[in-house]
Amino acid sequence: MLPLRDDIPSRTFPVVTLMIVLLNGLVFFYELSLGRQLEYLLIDWAIVPLRYTNHDVARHFTIFEQAKPFLTSMFLHGGWLHLIGNMWTLWIFGDNVEDRLGHRRFLGLYLLSGFAAGLVHIFTNVNSELPTIGASGAVAGIMGAYFRFFPHTRVEMVIPPLFFGPVFVVPAVIFLGWWILLQFFNGTVSLVASRADFGGVAWWAHVGGFVFGMLVVLFAPRRRNVVRYDYDDR
Repeated sequence: MLPLRDDIPSRTFPVVTLMIVLLNGLVFFYELSLGRQLEYLLIDWAIVPLRYTNHDVARHFTIFEQAKPFLTSMFLHGGWLHLIGNMWTLWIFGDNVEDRLGHRRFLGLYLLSGFAAGLVHIFTNVNSELPTIGASGAVAGIMGAYFRFFPHTRVEMVIPPLFFGPVFVVPAVIFLGWWILLQFFNGTVSLVASRADFGGVAWWAHVGGFVFGMLVVLFAPRRRNVVRYDYDDR
C-alpha cells in the first residue's frame, strides 16, 4: 500500500520533517559517491546485530562505536526505492504529527523511535551479520503517533503495482492498522524462515518503531495555541 495524501492541512510549516527528508537525500548522494568504499561505511554506520550480541565481536568496539550506528543507520538507504518510500511516507504523515507535537518533540520522537526500532531489530535477529540501514523504524514511530492522534482522517492510497489507480480512500486507522498487521505477520514468518529467503527486511524494527511511537505520545503534552480537530481522538 502506498499513501498519496491525507485530508488534514498542517497549521505550521513542517520544518523538521523537511530537514529530515533533505538530510536523508544528501546522505544518499554521498553513499552513491563512495562506490565500492560504501561497504566500509556500512561496517561503521549500519546496525549489525552480531556486534552487540556476540561478546567476542563486541569487545572490539568502544561504547561510542556501538552507540553511533543507532543514529547513523537511520540516514542510510539501500537504493532509490528504499529512500523514496521512506521519505514519501514521512512527508505524508510527519507534517501533522510535527504540527501536533511541535518541532523539538517531533524530532525527539523521530530519533527515539529509530533507536527503539534498532533495539528491537537486534533482539529479534541476534545472530545476524547483515548491516541494517534505513529510516523505516523512525518513520514507523511517526506512523504510530499518527495512528494515535488522527485515527479517523482519510488517507488516499494505491496498491502497487497499480500506481496510477484505482485510488482508494480509507480511514487512517484502517490504513495504518493493516500496515502494522502486515509487518507483524511478516516478522513472525521471518523468525522461522531464513533471512535471505525473506528479503532481508527488518520487519520487527518496523513493529518496534510503530509501537514505541504510538505509546510514547500518550504522555505527550498538547501544544498551546493549536486548534484541536473534532475527529482527532474519537
